[in-house]
Amino acid sequence: MRERRTAQERHHTQEFERFVAGAAGRLLHTATLLTGEPASRPAPAAEELLLRALSRTYAVWNRLRDDDPYEHTRRELAACFAHTARRHRRPRGGLLDRLSPRERLVLVLRLHEDVAEEQTAAQLGLPAERVHALCLHAVAELRSRRPGAEPAPATDSAGTRPSRSAPRPTTDSAPARPSTTAPDHATDSVTDSPPGHAPGSESTAP
Repeated sequence: MRERRTAQERHHTQEFERFVAGAAGRLLHTATLLTGEPASRPAPAAEELLLRALSRTYAVWNRLRDDDPYEHTRRELAACFAHTARRHRRPRGGLLDRLSPRERLVLVLRLHEDVAEEQTAAQLGLPAERVHALCLHAVAELRSRRPGAEPAPATDSAGTRPSRSAPRPTTDSAPARPSTTAPDHATDSVTDSPPGHAPGSESTAP
């Protein structure tokens, strides 16, 4: 019995090691975006975050038969970051370091990891409308800070923007809902990721 259990544990350990070998690169990139550290330099905070998430995944590895280990680790990564958000407020020179930790988390899940808005809201315990607003604000913040971006037009004392042309007639139709995934130079680096494990796919051997 003991030999059989030892063989199973060895097999599970090998499965987990194969998963880490295939998914660690992308997961570390995700963690680096969350912590706001530069991708071109060592990222100790991101490495610590990923190590905690992988440790939690390994602890329940035997029970992940019907769950994608990548998605499970991503959820653990997001949970670990949310619980330690105060540590990641100060700028570290990374792509998203100007955003608040919550904005970073929403933006990374929605754009980098392509998690649906409703799923992101459920995972973070927020209304979907709040997730949508956070993502819009984060994208707008990145666009306003990209090199060569024009400053926003000034407003008058009433809070309206002055116009040099005659006002355009309005229509009765409601404006279309703005998209959070429109392509833009400021968000290209968020959606681009190093080759590795794609979300939603298995990296373990049967």
